[in-house]
Amino acid sequence: MTDKTYNGWTNYETWRVNLEVFDGFDPTEYYSACDLTDAYELGQSLKQYAEEVIFECGHDERHSNLMQDYARAFLENVNWFEIAKNLITEYSENEVTE
Repeated sequence: MTDKTYNGWTNYETWRVNLEVFDGFDPTEYYSACDLTDAYELGQSLKQYAEEVIFECGHDERHSNLMQDYARAFLENVNWFEIAKNLITEYSENEVTE
C-alpha cells in the first residue's frame, strides 16, 4: 500500500480543497445552526458548500459536463471529516485567544 498523505493531510485532494476553499473560512459565519463540535455534521455541510462554490461558477456549456465529472471525482477523494475537525480546532483556538 502506498502512502497518499500530502503536506500532513490525508491526501492531495483534501489538502487542496482545504487550502483553496476553506483557508480563512469561519464556519460560524455560514453554519450558525451547525453543531461545531460534530465534525461529521460539519463535514457534510462543508462538502455541500464546496460543491456549490465549484459547480455554480460559469463554464462553457460544451465542456461543463466533463469538467463537473472530473470535479466530482476529485471531490470524492476529499476527507471532509478531517477538514471539519481542523476547522473546529481552529475555531476553538480562536475563541480561547479572543
